[in-house]
Amino acid sequence: MTFTIVLLLVLAYILGSIPSAVWVGKTFHGIDVREHGSGNAGATNTFRVLGKKAGIPVLLLDILKGALAINLVWLQSRYGQNDITPFTNLKLAFGFCAVVGHIFPIFAGFRGGKGIATLLGIVLAVHPPAAMCSLALFLLILITTKYVSLGSIFAGIAFPLFISLVFKTQVLSLVIFSSVVAVLIVVTHQKNIQRLLKNNENKTYLFGKRHKIANIIEEQEVDEFSK
Repeated sequence: MTFTIVLLLVLAYILGSIPSAVWVGKTFHGIDVREHGSGNAGATNTFRVLGKKAGIPVLLLDILKGALAINLVWLQSRYGQNDITPFTNLKLAFGFCAVVGHIFPIFAGFRGGKGIATLLGIVLAVHPPAAMCSLALFLLILITTKYVSLGSIFAGIAFPLFISLVFKTQVLSLVIFSSVVAVLIVVTHQKNIQRLLKNNENKTYLFGKRHKIANIIEEQEVDEFSK
């Protein structure tokens, strides 16, 4: 492992650590989304708390973080084009650091999100066909049930199946990574699974109005000002 690779691993973590949900919420709405809704600094909670005008930019930024981290591999140019395995291994290492950064962001007191959107950016960059299949499954479940968590869980579990069974990927590290992704998503959604089983999980309407939490906060601020 060269100094350049170590430096790029750190840079990938820093990219993942950019707390887009926290910064967008505080800068444009004066709200820390971690104090409301599910308490996660992610796109889903931003949609719930602040609505689509804040949620869409956060979602795109989180996806971009993962994609940019993966593409740091092109700054490490000592590998040739004949063997894709070294490239794939480095991409997955950079992606892993980006996800760790999103979950434990150095710029937001190590209180981040679950890393789903960042993972989407990573898998889109590593294996676009399998990623698009998982994304289609996620959207299907989200549209039919309105549960982001349920869609994320099923899409995450399906990803290694698409990698191994549908596209028959031969790169072992990618097969292992996809399996780790599935396990990680299930582990980070334990509370969501419990709420789903109890039938009290929050639903998300991506194209609905802003969540009532934001409206309540603004009403409280108006009341305080009027006093």
